[in-house]
Amino acid sequence: MIKDNKLISNCNKSLKSSFEKAIEPDLPICDTHHHLWHHPESVYSVSIEDHYSLQEFLNDISGGHKIIQTVYAHMGTEYKKHGRNEMRPVGETEFVASITAQCFSDPQTSPKVAAGIVGFADLTLGDAVVPVLEAHINAGAGRFRGVRLSACWDLNESIPSRAPARMLFDTEFRKGFKYLQKYNLSFDTWQYFTQLTDVVDLARTFSDTQIIVNHFGGPLFTGPYSSRREEVLYEWKRGINALAECPNVSIKLGGFGLHYLGFDFYERAVQPNSTEVARAVAPFCLYCIESFGTNRCMLESNYPIDKSAYSYTVLWNAFKIITNHFSHSEKVNLFYNNAVKIYRLTSNIQL
Repeated sequence: MIKDNKLISNCNKSLKSSFEKAIEPDLPICDTHHHLWHHPESVYSVSIEDHYSLQEFLNDISGGHKIIQTVYAHMGTEYKKHGRNEMRPVGETEFVASITAQCFSDPQTSPKVAAGIVGFADLTLGDAVVPVLEAHINAGAGRFRGVRLSACWDLNESIPSRAPARMLFDTEFRKGFKYLQKYNLSFDTWQYFTQLTDVVDLARTFSDTQIIVNHFGGPLFTGPYSSRREEVLYEWKRGINALAECPNVSIKLGGFGLHYLGFDFYERAVQPNSTEVARAVAPFCLYCIESFGTNRCMLESNYPIDKSAYSYTVLWNAFKIITNHFSHSEKVNLFYNNAVKIYRLTSNIQL
């Protein structure tokens, strides 16, 4: 596994933020992808700040946007220190459910942080993954919603690979994958644009399982791909089009602060404002929305990984700028309703 040193430095980097007020502050939002942790190590071999607490997250999201609910995404941290290896990831679900319990003790409390929890289970265990899934469900306080897996792999050593090549085709992996539908769990996948056809095959094979593509499909514009932009865009669009034909696939837009996606936000002395972020990422967001429709796209902050790239308020302002020509109902779907539907959350507001 390759250590992602730029991600390490970016998480620890403090930049001057662009201050903005939230636009459209009454638009309900479900942030479908963020992290929390207490310890600096994760299974992704990423050394990050010692903690990103619930209170820090609440501080970051307090800029005026109407955050109603969130979905916690697997980070590979807070694993159990003892016991069978396959059961250790359940510790992350226990940790998240515990530290966010206060958000659910009072029905009037808002936001509902980690209304959905997405953890990790090694699906290559095949049939043996069943007790792991059941342990996650029991640990999730009724909020465990799915499994997230990083299938990222690339031939080039300068691009971080986190899984074996073509892992989504592995026989034991697929044997374990079939249990997601049995337990009404979804599958979050993080992979690069070169692997989108692998996800298409998975989606067609398991058409009853909800698959959620993270970080708008992972186009790469750094390292060996920095001089191949048009080729990357062509292959990325081809993959997005094929995925959009699978009704059980949805996509999350966000993660623009990841350095290998090619945006320079994290390199600036002053973080970009929402207009700058919107201008840079709009072509990708709008292509995904055009392909999948406004009923199968969701929005994510990827906080705090993307915190060095832009402020939380700026990011959601950028999303609102990008979608300013959409109808109100379309925006409510993109910002809130789709997340409630796809992650099977309880909606606690009247729209």
